[in-house]
Amino acid sequence: MTNPTIRLSRFFPLPPATILLLATSLLTACGPIHGDDPSAVPSQIDEPPAPAYMDAVEAARPLVRAFVGEGNLPGLSLAVGVAGEVVWAEGFGWADIGEQLPVTPKTRFRIGNVAMPITATAVGLLHERGLLDLDAPVQNYVPSFPEKEWPVTTRQLMGHLAGVRQYSDDEELLYMRRHCDTALDGLDLFADDRLRFEPGTHYLYSPYGWTLVGAVIESVADESYLDFLQREVLDPLEMRNTILDDPAGAATDRTSFYWPRGARDASFIGVEGAIREDAEDTCIQGAGALLSTPTDLVRFGLAMLEGRLLRAETLAMLQTPLELGAGESTGYGLGWFVLETSIGSGSETTTVFGHEGSSVGGTTSLVIVPEHGIVIAATTNVSFAESLATERELGAGARPFFRDSSLPRVLADTFARADAAVQR
Repeated sequence: MTNPTIRLSRFFPLPPATILLLATSLLTACGPIHGDDPSAVPSQIDEPPAPAYMDAVEAARPLVRAFVGEGNLPGLSLAVGVAGEVVWAEGFGWADIGEQLPVTPKTRFRIGNVAMPITATAVGLLHERGLLDLDAPVQNYVPSFPEKEWPVTTRQLMGHLAGVRQYSDDEELLYMRRHCDTALDGLDLFADDRLRFEPGTHYLYSPYGWTLVGAVIESVADESYLDFLQREVLDPLEMRNTILDDPAGAATDRTSFYWPRGARDASFIGVEGAIREDAEDTCIQGAGALLSTPTDLVRFGLAMLEGRLLRAETLAMLQTPLELGAGESTGYGLGWFVLETSIGSGSETTTVFGHEGSSVGGTTSLVIVPEHGIVIAATTNVSFAESLATERELGAGARPFFRDSSLPRVLADTFARADAAVQR
């Protein structure tokens, strides 16, 4: 008898892990997690929204509930910062479907590659102190990383121009059970692989490249990636709910993580049960491996807007898109997507900075609109949440993180109009 996974693979260009999930669940598809009435999606707040923005919050809540229902998302948490302060933080839906544990603003989610701009901030601090030359061969700092056919620099790694491969497929992370204490420990996952191209000639989104950036930080700082990040970035910005995603750790308020039952779309036929608790991503420190909350991410974004931690010229360097040899812009700086877009119907084009992350059991979007002083972070506990972050593959190439990300767009437009009214 023909293996059903093989039969399915002829029609679905998906990795085996995803095919198996689909093959075993088509006959047991569930209905909407929250029923057919979006207004029934539960929500939790810790503090009331800022009074000046209450009308904007009341207008946004039904849209968020509809978004959760349409995407069949287990849970979603979001936060909005305007004019230097967090004005709204709320959790929607379930942190655990079976137990019906609600999402709160303190619920910790996997933020995936939204860790990259946070890691970039650590790099910026070392660069400002004259300790890290971004254009020196990476072996100057991590001599254990094998030399390749061409030299590789930290700048190229941070801009996804180094030719380091991305994940081979979903299984590489979905079934990872290995633990890494440091970023350096994770290098042997890819260190012996050939570069995909001569650095600087092409763009290839590579979380593994950022794991090597984490190892550079460890070498220059002479301590673990997480210890340096904690002291120099997380503590100064009061990001108290951002920690290492370690299954063996003592993390509290950690959501359960879910995987789409219908291949790569949670809204198609629901979600699988929670992913095994021992699923690891500690071996991609620097690229990911962090749990956080939208409130912490908004605090981080506001600090970038206000010029805290980094000098203005350093942040500008990180947020300036790199170019390929032919002068083509990648749309990506050093840890930041950069996009010229409008945030609302009929509005003028503005520059938006941010990042997205699709992890095993989570999807996250961080959006910063400097012109309006707005920062938005939203995260959910299922992979491939459509219209929250546009990555449809783990580690996929660059796509506009904001243009097709409907929830941050709606919220940015809503709060930009609210802030304009406040200023009047």
